[in-house]
Amino acid sequence: MSRPMRNVLPGDALDATDRAILNALQDGFPLTPAPFDEAGAQLGIDADDLIHRLIRLRELGAITRFGPFFDAAAMGGAFCLCAMAVPADRFDEVLTKVNAHPEVAHNYERTHKLNMWFVLATDDPDGIERTARAIEDETGLKVMLFPKLEEYFIGFRVQA
Repeated sequence: MSRPMRNVLPGDALDATDRAILNALQDGFPLTPAPFDEAGAQLGIDADDLIHRLIRLRELGAITRFGPFFDAAAMGGAFCLCAMAVPADRFDEVLTKVNAHPEVAHNYERTHKLNMWFVLATDDPDGIERTARAIEDETGLKVMLFPKLEEYFIGFRVQA
């Protein structure tokens, strides 16, 4: 089964406030009792408007998620890039099984023999192997592990 590719948003899909939100929130989000109030105030909008705009940005596909990014390894856990060669006629079935694991941080289809790529993030280093084996048992397919050998921080940021 074929899934649609991501579409480029029309030029008028985002207004100046949407772009300001995307640019500002890449640098962090307040950790306060009322974070949406504080973030909204910095953008000149109220919390409700900010929340509704984030929901709309997600629905449009301008963002894929809104939430924190945790460094599992720094907190004593582990993360690992994984790949699978999934038969095309089983892709959706396997995708559902893989994504059912809370350890799966994200999952992407690629046009390659290894057509499913995802990241596992676990509370402890042994969790990577446990989760990969569970996925193999559930799907009957091999999970290839590509652990990080070295870390590079490139400060990736997208200007909206």
